[in-house]
Amino acid sequence: MDLARNWRLKDQRYRLEGAVCATCGAKFFPPRGVCAECRSNKLEPFKFSGRGELYSFTTLYQAPLGYEGGLPYAVGMIKLDEGPMIEAQLTDVNPQDLKIGQRVEMVTRKLRELGEEGLIVYGYKFRPVANAS
Repeated sequence: MDLARNWRLKDQRYRLEGAVCATCGAKFFPPRGVCAECRSNKLEPFKFSGRGELYSFTTLYQAPLGYEGGLPYAVGMIKLDEGPMIEAQLTDVNPQDLKIGQRVEMVTRKLRELGEEGLIVYGYKFRPVANAS
């Protein structure tokens, strides 16, 4: 990934911005150009709350190239309060303490560093909600 691509994805990575269909109201993350529900191309930006429920998770002991720092770490599927599912690294928690169904929230964290340029890539991760009700 280069600097230009990282900049283009900043709204998704830092603000959890997806899309909502102006025709049927379906919400998508990441954003898309055509609604999967009604096939309309009238989609508008939509900022998700960044809160949801842990649907599933696993602990990684071997990571993809560039993501080896911090092993082992957990990755989960999160069902956002607004509907879509999102995959993300889980942070600020011991993987043994994770539970299906627990409340989580988005936080911005360092994802990785890129090569000799030293570009630090930040993005969304999810952590357990403190004092979840």
